[in-house]
Amino acid sequence: MSAVPGAGPLLSVRGVHRRFGTGPAAVHALREVSFDLAPGTMAALIGRSGSGKTTLLNVIGGLDRPDAGTVLVDGAEVTALDEDGLSLLRREKVAYVFQTFGLIPVLSAAENIGAPLRLARVAPAERERRVELLLELVGLAGHAQQRPDELSGGQRQRVAIARALAASPRLLIADEPTGQLDAETGLSVMALLRGVVESEGVTALVSTHDPTMIALADRVMRINDGRLDEREAS
Repeated sequence: MSAVPGAGPLLSVRGVHRRFGTGPAAVHALREVSFDLAPGTMAALIGRSGSGKTTLLNVIGGLDRPDAGTVLVDGAEVTALDEDGLSLLRREKVAYVFQTFGLIPVLSAAENIGAPLRLARVAPAERERRVELLLELVGLAGHAQQRPDELSGGQRQRVAIARALAASPRLLIADEPTGQLDAETGLSVMALLRGVVESEGVTALVSTHDPTMIALADRVMRINDGRLDEREAS
């Protein structure tokens, strides 16, 4: 997949700094982070535990606020939005996939996927068509009525990916989406992410510990002690 020719960045991060604590014990989780991500790009964010990956993803998605700097997603200045604006951003433009899946245990796979569409008050017939399409997309058409505890870890992560795509977001953020999966299942989920990003036309930023997964990305960014290592970026 390649970036959209002539298009401006879908994601623009400028001078982002995030500090936890004060004084000599303060931890600088992010230090002057700046980069752009073009539409139609799948980027891998790599680095050791504690390097700042999750903090950066949380700031980009509006789950945390930086001490300095700006973040723009599809023209919306995330760092200037109030709580209502952030809620709207996460409902319409940004979606998340976490390593812990985050599915609702009492709902079926189809109901979990359709939950964001219910919140958006999408008409039932349209909602059902979208859920059916996404189940096909992630290879779970035969598992629509199964609940999370009846699915394998890989299948649950596929449901989580389908749910994240339900409302057609512009930016998909995935934080260690294969962290609880074995290597073979993890690679299949990463390949699925690559495929659905292409078919759905979204931009993805995926953090991972596993360097073997970066081959599926259009761009690789390494973060070290809160700083993007431009020598390692591609």
